[in-house]
Amino acid sequence: MRRDPFEQAFPSGRCLEPPIPRRVGDIDWTCWRARDLATLVFVVHDGEVLLIRKKRGLGAGKINGPGGRVEPGESVEACAIREAQEELLITPTGLEHSGENLFQFVDGYSIHVHVFRASGFSGMPTETDEAVPLWVPLQAVPYDEMWEDDRLWLPLMFERRWFVGRYVFDADEMVDHEIDVLSPPSGPNGDARTRKP
Repeated sequence: MRRDPFEQAFPSGRCLEPPIPRRVGDIDWTCWRARDLATLVFVVHDGEVLLIRKKRGLGAGKINGPGGRVEPGESVEACAIREAQEELLITPTGLEHSGENLFQFVDGYSIHVHVFRASGFSGMPTETDEAVPLWVPLQAVPYDEMWEDDRLWLPLMFERRWFVGRYVFDADEMVDHEIDVLSPPSGPNGDARTRKP
C-alpha cells in the first residue's frame, strides 16, 4: 500500500499539547495547525536576491524577504504580492511557489509560511517604515543576520527545489528541524497536504 505524501513528509506521532515538545519528531504534524498563515517572497534576478532588513514585527532587526500574515479571504499568492507592495513599494512578477515552512515556538506560538520566488518586479525598491531593501549576491547571503533556519532552505529555493520544513524554536534559537525536498504541489494553491510522491 502506497503512503500518502503528506504522511511521508509529516510522520505520525502525538498531537501537540502542553508542554510544547522541543523536537520535531515529537509533534504530530498531521494534526498540527498554525496560529498564523504567512508568506515570504524573494525576488531573484541577475544573480542577486532582494532582501529586507525588518524594522518591526516578528524578526525586527533581522534580514529576510518581504512577507507577512495572510489576511482573511486572501490567497497566499495575493498576500505575497501585497506584502512586497507594502514593505518595498514593488509588485513582484513571475511568482513561483517554492516551499513551505512550519514553525512551532516553545512558547506556544506557531506560524505556517508559504515561500515564493519572483523572477522580476515593477516599481523601485524603496525603504518604508517596515523595511529597508537590500540587493545581495546569491553567494553572499548574510545568513548570520537572518533567522537560523534560512541557511537550510534558501539554497533550495535558489535551486528551485520544492521543500517543506518543520522547525521548533525557543525565541530566536532553532532547537530542532527537519526538511523534506518533495515534488511541487499539484495545483496553484496546493499546500503541504497536496504533494505528489
